[in-house]
Amino acid sequence: MTHHPGLLRTAPLQGETTSSLICRIAGRYGMEAKALRSYWQWRNYPPGHDGGGARADAEVLLNTAGQEVLAELCGVEEDVLARALPSWGQEDAKLSAGKNGVPAAAWRTGGAVAGPVAFGCRLCAARRTGTAVRVVRYTPRWERVCVRHGQWLLDADADQPLEHLDVRQLPEVAATQRRWTGVARRALRAGTEPERVFALAHAVVARWWEQALTWESEAIWPRRLHQVAGGDAATDLERWRIVGRDAVVFPEVVAVADALLDPAMAELVWRDSGAGRPRPLSADGAFFRRLGDRVGRGWLGPLAATDYGGPLTSWMGSVIRIRRGAGGPPGYDNDPWWLRQEHQPATMAGQLRVLGKEKKAPGSGRMWRAAVPAEQRTLITRAIESAEEHLLQLRGVQTGPTADVAQQLLRNLRHSAALIDNAWKRTALAALNAGMPLEEVAQWAGMPADALMNMLTAGQEDGG
Repeated sequence: MTHHPGLLRTAPLQGETTSSLICRIAGRYGMEAKALRSYWQWRNYPPGHDGGGARADAEVLLNTAGQEVLAELCGVEEDVLARALPSWGQEDAKLSAGKNGVPAAAWRTGGAVAGPVAFGCRLCAARRTGTAVRVVRYTPRWERVCVRHGQWLLDADADQPLEHLDVRQLPEVAATQRRWTGVARRALRAGTEPERVFALAHAVVARWWEQALTWESEAIWPRRLHQVAGGDAATDLERWRIVGRDAVVFPEVVAVADALLDPAMAELVWRDSGAGRPRPLSADGAFFRRLGDRVGRGWLGPLAATDYGGPLTSWMGSVIRIRRGAGGPPGYDNDPWWLRQEHQPATMAGQLRVLGKEKKAPGSGRMWRAAVPAEQRTLITRAIESAEEHLLQLRGVQTGPTADVAQQLLRNLRHSAALIDNAWKRTALAALNAGMPLEEVAQWAGMPADALMNMLTAGQEDGG
């Protein structure tokens, strides 16, 4: 039986993408989405993934005539669609330049239209619509838990098949979503936008997540990661660490957000800095000890304290400058919630793209990294961190006669160069010992294979 569009009512879900609604309307009439899209004139091509395939987070913008067509097709009033679809009122130059009265549409990616896009819960969609179909919605990361069905709803912008993770065995994740409501209210009372507080806390904890592989005392995150991976993440650890990160760290993100909003924590930062008598922040400072306790890790304080140059130390610096009255005119340097671009954590989609390219690339670092013993990787990491920390010290204010300052800087630079040289030699040697061909290591190092071997051999003979 052939249905005439408009006879069956298809109500939008709150926050749904227009593209998702069009696909559901097509399903209601037993049509392919491509066939239903012929009701509009399209100004461009749908976005796709690098390796081909349609993007689940594709979004559609419509002109006025196009909106009228959509309302007719789904049998819903336009004001209902305007309240439910975040993309409804979005303008687009491609559409306004078209002929008046012609239903027109333009493709976009959801993230560029109205924020993060995630899959909806199919079981909830079935309760609302009678069919367990795929739904794509604009959903911030603090609303990713379907409490009713125990699902963490994943980003829809990544080229991977999963729509959700099972968090039924992790009640703390759902409890955290309820807790965030109170934290958001506290942010508003403090005159701060909750999304900025969450973004900063998420950046802090995502940075910890990258470091956590070397934390011998960390037991909470591995347990959660194995749970969301179906019992064992070790089968594909790198991928699961990317896909499962946001669900696994969610409780700590909200705990950090709550802590950073607490005036008592800001007071600890001020005291640790020496208050009116400035002094360097100590690795055993009261703020870091208390922060470790608030995320359920009493041992974390010293590790967090020595992570220089991250979003947490930037927040602390802003707090200190404000208390000293040295913040200057309004701007990022005296705004504790300013998240610098370099501190923004990589998205799941971005990390999966990098992982895919690295697995395909011959001689990829990750191909031999797993074969390098953990203690050797730790030595390499420490060598790199030592060089980085030494270089950061050069950013301090230099005083004294110009010649003396120049000589001191040169000595420091020579020492930093030696540390970096040591780090890359250790890396090259570890690669060779792990079975990576000499020619590939030499290509990575940018030097002839025989010269590299002579250098590494000489270094070992000298005790380097």
